[in-house]
Amino acid sequence: MSRLRINPSLPVVVLGFGYGGLGIARSLGRLGVRVHAVDPDPAAAGLASRYVRSAHAWDFAGASVTDTLGFLDDLGQRLGPALLLPTTDATAVLVAEHSDALVRRLIDKREVFRLAHQFGVPTPFTILPRSRDDVEQFLADARFPVVLKPIDPTRFERRTGRRLAIVATPDELLSRYLEWEDSAAPNLMLQEHIPGGDDAVWMFNGVFNEWSECVAAFTGRKLRQHPVYGGTTSLGVCERNERVERLTIDFMWALGYQGVLDVGYRYDARDGQYKLLDPNPRVGATFRLFVDEQGLDVVRVLYCDITRQPVWPGRVREGRKWLVEDHDLDSGLARVRDGTLTPRRWLATLAGVEEGAWFARDDLRPFLRVAGRLVAHAARAAGRRIATAFLSLVGGALEPSAAN
Repeated sequence: MSRLRINPSLPVVVLGFGYGGLGIARSLGRLGVRVHAVDPDPAAAGLASRYVRSAHAWDFAGASVTDTLGFLDDLGQRLGPALLLPTTDATAVLVAEHSDALVRRLIDKREVFRLAHQFGVPTPFTILPRSRDDVEQFLADARFPVVLKPIDPTRFERRTGRRLAIVATPDELLSRYLEWEDSAAPNLMLQEHIPGGDDAVWMFNGVFNEWSECVAAFTGRKLRQHPVYGGTTSLGVCERNERVERLTIDFMWALGYQGVLDVGYRYDARDGQYKLLDPNPRVGATFRLFVDEQGLDVVRVLYCDITRQPVWPGRVREGRKWLVEDHDLDSGLARVRDGTLTPRRWLATLAGVEEGAWFARDDLRPFLRVAGRLVAHAARAAGRRIATAFLSLVGGALEPSAAN
């Protein structure tokens, strides 16, 4: 693979620094771009990266928009002109509020499904209940399981700590709806569950220029996700899918979209259609799965497009695998426990992994920080089990004495 050379003079500020932000820092930092990180957690593992020039703590969720804009303005005064790259819905909304109305529409799931229907993009059957009565009316003809998911994922996660739920019965659906819904500002939708495993979910990552032309397009599949059965990719494979490419490119062209895009589809074997799940008008956390023969990913293409440096993405790296080490460990163990995956099959799925979200030979500190936390968590869990066993043993030994 030839080494890519660019003019790296425009610095980048990454808003939100999980493993997706770390991937941005490594991808651009290896080309000499100065990357600055902003995250609410000053101890975030990614901030230990050698490719982070400076780290800044800011709570986007807790601070007011006015205070956040003041913080970013002050940061801009210190750093000079820079490219802002949001990595979460909350930070994408913040940037969009002051730049692009279309981005706001793609983050609002109600608007997404309206636009999809307008332009003929297949979607799962979805309703947006406004009250308990609407849910009970839906239950009269509903087929289960049903996916209960948020319109605004950021607000939902702050309220419940969850991303979505796949519910199997009418009673469970009504109970979860009443527990999770915000009656003052309804934020839940009910969606048809499309049968199939994790590998039925296809992903598209791309970049669209100022004329809404697609200048980079990558596709791949989930192999596992976290949380198990309904979450983000923990293990994925790069695989060409021309139907998913064409469906997305035509949709974004119709919308006049510009910028980077991460979008998911679920293949429905019942009718042979790829059905739109969630478009994210930002860099997706999985973006480093998608790399071409030259080492180009969507972040590098976006940077070059914005800085007017021509690049021509090559063929996708078919079969390339990428994983999130801690997440896939958790999901793999969960599947082994419930009997849907054997240890041997689990290990076999890891063959071909070329890159991890945390591990990098030239940048070990983030991985070591994550590994240290996993070890500490395991030690605490083992300590609790030992303590429980000890108390049970002591309690059993004391029972005869108490009886006497």
